[in-house]
Amino acid sequence: MSALSSNTQSSLVKKNGASAPKSITQLETADKYRWNRENYSITRRRIDIWRFVLSLLFRFWRNGKKWSYKGGFTEEKLAARRKIQAVWIRKNLLDLGPTFIKVGQLFSTRADLFPIEYVEELSKLQDEVPAFSYEQVSKIIEKDLGKPLSKLFRNFDPVPIAAASLGQVHKAKLHSGEEVVVKVQRPGLKQLFTIDLAILKKIAYYFQNHPRWGKGRDWIGIYEECCKILWQETDYLNEGQNADTFRRNFRGENWVKVPRVYWRYTSPRVLTLEYLPGIKISHYEGLEAAGLDRKLLARLGAKAYLCQLLNDGFFHADPHPGNIAVDTDGSLIFYDFGMMGRINTNVREKLMDTLFGIAQKDGDRVVSSLIALGALSPTDDMGPVRRSVQFMLDNFMDKPFEEQSIADISDDLYEIAYDQPFRFPATFTFVMRAFSTLEGVGKGLDPNFNFMEVAQPFALDLVADMDGSTGNSIIDEITRQATKVSNTALSLPRRIDDTIEKLDRGDIRLRVRSVESDRLLRRLGMMQMATNYSVFVSALVICGTLLLINGYIKLAIAVMILSLVPGWGFIRLLRRINRLDKMF
Repeated sequence: MSALSSNTQSSLVKKNGASAPKSITQLETADKYRWNRENYSITRRRIDIWRFVLSLLFRFWRNGKKWSYKGGFTEEKLAARRKIQAVWIRKNLLDLGPTFIKVGQLFSTRADLFPIEYVEELSKLQDEVPAFSYEQVSKIIEKDLGKPLSKLFRNFDPVPIAAASLGQVHKAKLHSGEEVVVKVQRPGLKQLFTIDLAILKKIAYYFQNHPRWGKGRDWIGIYEECCKILWQETDYLNEGQNADTFRRNFRGENWVKVPRVYWRYTSPRVLTLEYLPGIKISHYEGLEAAGLDRKLLARLGAKAYLCQLLNDGFFHADPHPGNIAVDTDGSLIFYDFGMMGRINTNVREKLMDTLFGIAQKDGDRVVSSLIALGALSPTDDMGPVRRSVQFMLDNFMDKPFEEQSIADISDDLYEIAYDQPFRFPATFTFVMRAFSTLEGVGKGLDPNFNFMEVAQPFALDLVADMDGSTGNSIIDEITRQATKVSNTALSLPRRIDDTIEKLDRGDIRLRVRSVESDRLLRRLGMMQMATNYSVFVSALVICGTLLLINGYIKLAIAVMILSLVPGWGFIRLLRRINRLDKMF
């Protein structure tokens, strides 16, 4: 999700498993990417983007047509086709450049919008792209910092050690002798964002007004959220502030290290950080060669993230293996703070209500708390949502807390959420994806690692902090429930009297919903439409016959062909009526 998510300082030392830097000749082959330049053609971008969108819409449309599946439709064939399409989407987003790489990465957290096949493939979207030239780098640095490159740095490596869609990183040395890394933003990036986001806004309005894809979806809100996140990532001052905040939060822990920001050499497009090389946390041979305990590192990674989430409310939103390294003393090194998440204090109280609902397997309470959290969009009929949540509570929450798997829980949530009125907030999905990523990293370090086992004491501490102690929280909850029951019992006679009085006045209206009545009304509507189609077909056939008798052969043929349109509609309606009768 961040500006340099595919390569970080953890890959700076070749002996730690990093690949050698690309040569200048290789780096200058970026012309195959039409977006990799300072000046952009709005017309060209509009054509490229809309061509991709229309091709994607055609594929979505074809997925719903059973006749398009060779040998007949099955769910397995649909899933296989989606996997192929997901790869195609990922490659096209990479070709379209930085804006769409980041949008794709954001959409990889929205399993409520897309099938799981698309989400899994988009989560693999890496933004490693060809670098831009050293001349452009020096021009940006000198313009932003107001001094020649030689006055700013004693040495500056012209070959970048990492290149991504938003920028690239060069190693350098200050005149004071300190080694640093300099992150430079891609030239013309803000201009490209401005053009692309203007086009994406029109696409969002198209989806919002679409009769099928716009139903129950806030595409305009999603677009605005993407805009906010993308513009934040283009501001390196914001990333520097995030790094400082993150380092302050761990200032009392000697097992976490964060690169220091050199503010004198930092601007909105240039970020200079302390050079902190380390062993990539997924480079297991390097860790063992350094004599480090892999099991301990797995637990430290989970502990670090739980501290961020539960203690600080400020967390790294993209903790993949490229953004975490290990120092030779066993401490963790975090990189890349372009994308961070925050949790408000009032969210914890709502989460506690969700926690009690899950513990009691109370689907109604869980749904109410999720609506309060903004994870659910209330609709006229919440019955299907409650049944889905209750089904999950009854079938997926049987294991003890410490035996649960984050990946399994998130997969179950995403499976239930797709095509339902769930609206997972960005913070929620960032947390779930980060948990899943860290669980994968932990299992790579230690096959017996269980994230929930590490999280259990943190969860107990959270309960204790919220209500004084774990015991008191349970007692308070029981007391609250007992008070609620007693109040309901005491007020019952008065409520009965009020109801009878309203009945006498005629103030109570009953709204009855009958499934059988709804079916009959729907069937009557279809029959009425079928009657209309049959009248049109009959009229056209009669007209065609009369024209043929009078010698107007060509006109008669045209009328007969025209009659096929309502005829096809008539046949489709009969099939729908037949299918409706079978369903009930």
